[in-house]
Amino acid sequence: MSRSYLTGIVLGGLLLGSLSGTIQAESKTEQTATGYVFQDTNQNRKRDPGEQGLACVRVSNGREVVCTDQSGKYELPVTDDTILFVIKPQGWRTPLSKNLTPEFYYIHKPAGSPQSKYPGVKPTGPLPASVDFPLYPQKEPEQFRAIFFGDPQPRDQKEIDYIAHDIIEELVGTDASFGVTLGDILFDDLSLFESQARGIALLGIPWYNVIGNHDINYDAPSDKLSDETFERAFGPAYYSFDYGQVHFIVLDDIEWIVPEENKNTKKEKKGHYQGGLGKEQIEFVKNDLQQIPADQLVVLMMHIPLVGVEDRQDLYRLIEKRPFCMSISGHTHHHEHRFITKEDGWRGPKPHHHIINVTVSGSWWSGSPDERGIPHTMMADGAPNGYSIISFDGTEYDLDFRAAGRAASYQMNILAPEEVTADQTSEIEIFANIFNGSERSKVEMQVGESGSWTVMEKIDDIDPSFNKLSETENAVEGKKYRNLPKAKKSTHLWRTKLPAGLKPGTHLIRIRTVEMDGDKHQSGRVIRVLPAKPAEKTASTPGTEK
Repeated sequence: MSRSYLTGIVLGGLLLGSLSGTIQAESKTEQTATGYVFQDTNQNRKRDPGEQGLACVRVSNGREVVCTDQSGKYELPVTDDTILFVIKPQGWRTPLSKNLTPEFYYIHKPAGSPQSKYPGVKPTGPLPASVDFPLYPQKEPEQFRAIFFGDPQPRDQKEIDYIAHDIIEELVGTDASFGVTLGDILFDDLSLFESQARGIALLGIPWYNVIGNHDINYDAPSDKLSDETFERAFGPAYYSFDYGQVHFIVLDDIEWIVPEENKNTKKEKKGHYQGGLGKEQIEFVKNDLQQIPADQLVVLMMHIPLVGVEDRQDLYRLIEKRPFCMSISGHTHHHEHRFITKEDGWRGPKPHHHIINVTVSGSWWSGSPDERGIPHTMMADGAPNGYSIISFDGTEYDLDFRAAGRAASYQMNILAPEEVTADQTSEIEIFANIFNGSERSKVEMQVGESGSWTVMEKIDDIDPSFNKLSETENAVEGKKYRNLPKAKKSTHLWRTKLPAGLKPGTHLIRIRTVEMDGDKHQSGRVIRVLPAKPAEKTASTPGTEK
């Protein structure tokens, strides 16, 4: 029987790609999928006569990576649980869903997903004779920007609304080329994928998604089946794409572990997660990178930080000789720049730069509400909730930290007392929490217009302001907001003391920083110096008067 399929037909909400030709007989054994990558000139998602196939475009089944031939054709082996996807090349775009999530894949699950609390993929039927992928040309400058969300993590629709008002509204009209959520798109309730995607779609740019430990099916009996609902909503949990001069790889580093004795229980959470990639995904990364030039920037995007991935050494061997490679994650709800060295088994000629991204939800939408009713949700390292914008230029990149609901210039919090006495100044400690700071930042302090600039000391310690805030707020009885978490040591905190000899009066403390990428920021705080208290007279000893 001959049938024609449109690329983008969704069965149960899934992109099926452009499917055309004769339906093959269903088989539970390995089959060979064939199809074309083509320029969809009339944008109907169907490969029509005369529409040109595109040569040298990469296609994958999640393990092997092949290039289309001169006619745009490819062949790949598939099983009854395979997702085929095109690796978007530079200068082209894939179709987008109504929520602007890229539709670059075809799910082949003839029998569909097993029954679960949250539905997975509906049966896709037999393998089509041709699984085709449409592409559309677009301009991609060498210089571009991308938005990165760490852990939006809403529990319910109310918290999705928090995201809309705290983050989305200020980003409408962005000039970023695309955005990425770095996992924990939700907080366990997977029925909210659609609502969350609709809100982000208001930004008007393509949006990619990384799977997090709160985005999986907790009732799944194995890691392989823990992604079924995510796949229904967004497609494969790991994949790659090109934009401009940069190659991006999305990784699934959530392994769902179910002990054998728990597999037949009816408890929803009968297992636990750990950071891991697995042999099949490592093989995909290996095959993918073999076709990426050594002088091209590679960006790895994941949820659990790289140093928390059990089989990270296998990944290190694939990237450590590349001169241009960085990685970014979420998960820990603080912002940090890490430089991975031989102490963690890294063998590359220079440390690997890994960014743990600021989270949208901050401290899980906790803390007292602001005037809008939104929790201030400061993170436990003393940094505000927010997001990052990374600017790319060839092999160079520059991260811009953005605090939610604040001006772009809000890059630090200066901790100083309101007033001190003149005789105390040299004992008073001043702290600066530089939100995007790292061990490669230079931070200095000046007091007054004529004061000299003093280098501040970087410390790994608890932010005093967060510690005080959490103690105060958490002690409130009858509160209707969640407690802030316990303070954690900040990796972007600096300290110094006020200079001695400050005269009574009002003084301006200035803090300036030069970050690792050359970005400069400056902020100030006013402090009052009071006259020293007169020394108290002591009574004379009787009999000593003259």
